[in-house]
Amino acid sequence: MPNTDLVHTMKLLQQTLLLVGMILSFAMGSVEAQTKTSNPVKELEAWLEKPVDERGDFSKQEFRNAGLKKDQAEKVKELLWSDYVKRTKKSRQQEWKDKVIKLGDLSMKFDYKIYGEKPKSGRSLFISMHGGGGTRARVNDQQWRNQIGLYQPEEGVYLAPRAPTNKWNLWHEPHIDKFFKRIIQDAILLEDVDPNRVYIMGYSAGGDGVYQLAPRMADYLAAAAMMAGHPNGVSPRNLRNIGFTLHMGGKDRAYKRNDIARKWKKKLADLKEWDSDGYEHEVIIHEEFGHWMQKKDAVAVPWMAKFTRNPRPEKIVWRQSGVKHDSFYWLAQKPEQLKANSEIIASKEGQTFTIESFTDVNRIDIQLNDQVVDLDESVVVDFGGGTKFSRKLSRQLSRIYDSIEKHGDPEKVYSARFSVPFPQEVLERAAAKVEMNAGEKQASEKAAKETAKEAAGSK
Repeated sequence: MPNTDLVHTMKLLQQTLLLVGMILSFAMGSVEAQTKTSNPVKELEAWLEKPVDERGDFSKQEFRNAGLKKDQAEKVKELLWSDYVKRTKKSRQQEWKDKVIKLGDLSMKFDYKIYGEKPKSGRSLFISMHGGGGTRARVNDQQWRNQIGLYQPEEGVYLAPRAPTNKWNLWHEPHIDKFFKRIIQDAILLEDVDPNRVYIMGYSAGGDGVYQLAPRMADYLAAAAMMAGHPNGVSPRNLRNIGFTLHMGGKDRAYKRNDIARKWKKKLADLKEWDSDGYEHEVIIHEEFGHWMQKKDAVAVPWMAKFTRNPRPEKIVWRQSGVKHDSFYWLAQKPEQLKANSEIIASKEGQTFTIESFTDVNRIDIQLNDQVVDLDESVVVDFGGGTKFSRKLSRQLSRIYDSIEKHGDPEKVYSARFSVPFPQEVLERAAAKVEMNAGEKQASEKAAKETAKEAAGSK
């Protein structure tokens, strides 16, 4: 009969040897994996040297998730941006030559003129939206042709697009954001436009578009000029980091455009008083004119040209309105988290990001690179009240690739992301503050009504 203790010992030894083998195998595999991605820059270079149709899916490349040092991240950005430019120039040249962009079932024709000498940093781009709106196509066509010669910047590419539809809201339908992003990308690649010197402007229905597009696309713009339009309920809060000018005829009474422009003058002044470092604006009411301002509004063009975009501002006010966007400067949210009229105010000082206030937001992503913070040091997110998160983040090759493909903007390239869920105590404090403010507002309105009633009774 075999010795049971000996059998037990032998089985235990076999299991131990098997476990050691598994550990060694895993360790060898880890070393091999590390060796494969020990020089991600060289692996990326080898991948990029292949013809595009032979590279394979980027998402399946082992080097894509490699961590990077600062100098490696800079080299990766240089390589990937150069490749993006080469590929995209080739695919976009024909649409620029034809002066028509097609996205899905819609097409946007455009025409442009180039003025002045090109600066070393690249040309300016002025996107100028025509009037018209809910009318026959030939009327909108005539308005488009008129817009092509309406303004003349001292320098830059002056581009007038023809709206893809003939609806009343032809310049702030959801597809317009995608078309304008495409125009900006094409102009950067094919006309050497400086991405930090992009401006939008528009007259009448085109002015409606400026009211709507400037807030939701502010992170792509240096400044915007609204002429003779109607805001249709949009908020100006997102305009903190761009220049915004408004021109209106004092006698332009249709849809109460003139009265609303005066209200916007006060709104912008109030925002400037609230935040003196932002909301640069100029509002001119041309009292003697109606809807047509006899080109007096043309002074808006040189006024805008004084502004250069800051792609990495110290403070962001991001409110979702109209068409929801999933990123705004260095802030981002996942598409499923976006809510209409949600808002977040965040600021940055050194390595610390402060969430100053929020409404209907419970998670935020902060997009980072070495121009925003020093990624070799910890990054802090401060909610106030003693609630903070601190994390050391790694630069990732895939982040650089994804942001180039998404934005097509050399100033919006990020190598790291800090995803921050809002703690329960922060959400509870915010809810209590909202409730308190609502109570104070209700009490104030009640007091005002009682005062008005007493005043009426004393007469």
